[in-house]
Amino acid sequence: MWKHFAANALTLLIVGLIVLAGLAAMAQRSFVAEGPLEQAICLRIDRGANLRAVTRSLEEQGAVSSGMLFRVGAQYDGRDSQLRFGSYLLPAEASMTQILDIITQGGASTCGTEVLLRVGVTRAEYLVRELDPATNRFSEVLELPLETEEFPEEYQALSVLPDTRFRIAIAEGATSFQVMNALENAEFLSGEIAEIPAEGTLSPDSYEVRRGADREELIGDMQARQLAILTSAWETRAEGLPLATPEEALILASIVEKETGVAEERRLVASVFINRLNTPMRLQTDPTVIYGITRGRTVLGRGLRRSELNAETPYNTYRIDGLPPTPIANPGRASIEAVLNPEESDYLFFVADGTGGHAFAETLAEHNANVALWRRIEAERNQ
Repeated sequence: MWKHFAANALTLLIVGLIVLAGLAAMAQRSFVAEGPLEQAICLRIDRGANLRAVTRSLEEQGAVSSGMLFRVGAQYDGRDSQLRFGSYLLPAEASMTQILDIITQGGASTCGTEVLLRVGVTRAEYLVRELDPATNRFSEVLELPLETEEFPEEYQALSVLPDTRFRIAIAEGATSFQVMNALENAEFLSGEIAEIPAEGTLSPDSYEVRRGADREELIGDMQARQLAILTSAWETRAEGLPLATPEEALILASIVEKETGVAEERRLVASVFINRLNTPMRLQTDPTVIYGITRGRTVLGRGLRRSELNAETPYNTYRIDGLPPTPIANPGRASIEAVLNPEESDYLFFVADGTGGHAFAETLAEHNANVALWRRIEAERNQ
């Protein structure tokens, strides 16, 4: 009888172990399987939130099929105490293990509120935006000029949320003075900028920062990025270019940047200036003359006068040979690479063609015909 009882107990134990193993296997499969989310959501984790509170939020938003399984999995994995506060984008059908990875890996928030300081070539402004998780696109909440002194309550409330992100976007072709002025006025930055950074040395890019970030350190980051881009492009430059140094390449890249906003044209516009330097022939480009007048501190806002085109200044490329003494703006990567690997062409001239691009010509006669056509287009538009 004792043997019979022992045998039955052993059988039950084995069956129990098999059942537990099966349940564990099912739980494991459920933990890594696609989740129930039909579309992406933004999950906010408040500072100090525990696993139970986060799990409840996941359940309420339909992100997990079993809150208990999610908690057990997080505890088994040893990450139940590694939650990072912020707002995180959870993609559609995210598995429990994917969700756990997202909310414990740390780093910047990936959705929610963003304060963007956008520095353009004509103005700078604050944009407060919210990411729509369903479309992964931002919707604008608030727009304010850089010169704002009294911020509305809505801005003040959103900008101090612990998971609000701050970003600075520098447009290609913005001058160093424009960038410095924007950073000095940015209410979420700290510290002083000792002097205007050398023209052309700041990389037009997007920079994510924290509230209170140091302005000088940010300038250093911008300069380091630009130097890395210029160094890499210089090392892979085409042969036979009339550019003796990376600094000369930066000067010409800034001219190309100001001459065209059409990405497909950059290498062709660069070829015109390279051909002129090789001829040799004066560059004769308006943006350099304008920079000689404004030094990048203001937007001219009018056409050039004949007296300005005739003036003897270091930046008047109608009067000087070769390149001006410095860049006239901060060129982006594409313009730097275009100058150092230009299109092969025989073009020496270009003029606007009425479509936003340019008409190119090899001879002065062809160019004059293109200019006449452009003037007719301008006259028709002004009627």
